[in-house]
Amino acid sequence: MKLGEALADRAETTRRVEQLRSRIIGSARYQEGELPAEDAQQLLAELQGVLDHLEALIRRINRTNATVTIGGLGTLTDALARRDVLRLRHAALTAAADAAAGSGRGHVVRQLRSELKMLAALPVGELRGQADGIAQELRELDVLIQRTNWEADLLE
Repeated sequence: MKLGEALADRAETTRRVEQLRSRIIGSARYQEGELPAEDAQQLLAELQGVLDHLEALIRRINRTNATVTIGGLGTLTDALARRDVLRLRHAALTAAADAAAGSGRGHVVRQLRSELKMLAALPVGELRGQADGIAQELRELDVLIQRTNWEADLLE
C-alpha cells in the first residue's frame, strides 16, 4: 500500500468514527416501551474495531513519514513541519498586510477632512510580495509532498 492510499484510508476511517459516535449518541437512550433505533452496544463494539484500525494506520503513517526522505528537505515529517510553518507565516503576513491596508474589521473610511487620517505602520506592498513568495513555496512543497505520498510505500 502506498502512503497516499493510507492517508485516504485514515480520512475515511476518521469520518467513520464520527458517524459511529453520532449513531451511538442517538441510540444511547430511548423511551420506555419503545426500542432504540440501533443497538448501542453493537455500535460501541464496532467503534472499538474501527478505532483499533485507525490507531494501527496512524502508527504506520507516522513511522513512514519519519523514515521517508524528500528532496533535500530531510524526512517527510520535516517537510510537513515546514509546510505547517509556511502556512502560518503566510497567514500572518496576509493578515498584517490587510490590517495595514485598512481592510477587514474595524476599517472606517474618513468622511470629513477634519477627521484623523489612519496611516499604515507596515509596508503593505512588501508584505504582500513576501506572502506571494511564501504561497509559491508552499504550493511547490505541497506538490512535492503529494508526489512523495503516492510514491512511498507504507511501512509496517
